Amino acid sequence: MKKVCFILTIGVVMMMMGCGGQKNADNNADADSVEVMETPDSTVYGVCGSGTSMHSLELVTDEGDTITYMLDADDAEMTVKGGMLVGDRMAVVGFKNSDGEMQASQAINITTLLGRWTSIDKNFEIQEGGIVESAVKAESNPWTAWKICNCKLILNRDTFGIEGLGADSLYLENHQGIYAFKRQPVNSND
Repeated sequence: MKKVCFILTIGVVMMMMGCGGQKNADNNADADSVEVMETPDSTVYGVCGSGTSMHSLELVTDEGDTITYMLDADDAEMTVKGGMLVGDRMAVVGFKNSDGEMQASQAINITTLLGRWTSIDKNFEIQEGGIVESAVKAESNPWTAWKICNCKLILNRDTFGIEGLGADSLYLENHQGIYAFKRQPVNSND
């Protein structure tokens, strides 16, 4: 009888140890999945329409709808990064204002964003389709992919606010500071 109790006790202890390991693995999986979860993207993507003016942005969305966003008259340059040109690809985050009109809180001209950008330690090209190509072969952690989420630029896993975007300059900001880039013409020989 003592042998049976001893064997049962050892069996129960082994089962508890076995289950405990699996339980911890599940807890770790849950912790990882929380880190991986993405923020929903509220950005509307489309093309700048012909009804665009100084204080309004007409966006022909990827779904074919036309939305007219009002721009803050005092802050239009800060709202739209990269300018507005009919036919340019745009990313817009907006809301319905108290008058019931759509108001752009931030917009990025994706067409202006595309191209080769350089700084002291970076030389990369933002290409269509979410591709980033680094021209510095010795770079230890080059950016290889990009996307826009909630009008923020995500390069690999680094998230940046676009502080300025012009024909020849790009200013990105994150928790580590502001990064300045200048546009470099893309050689046709590459």
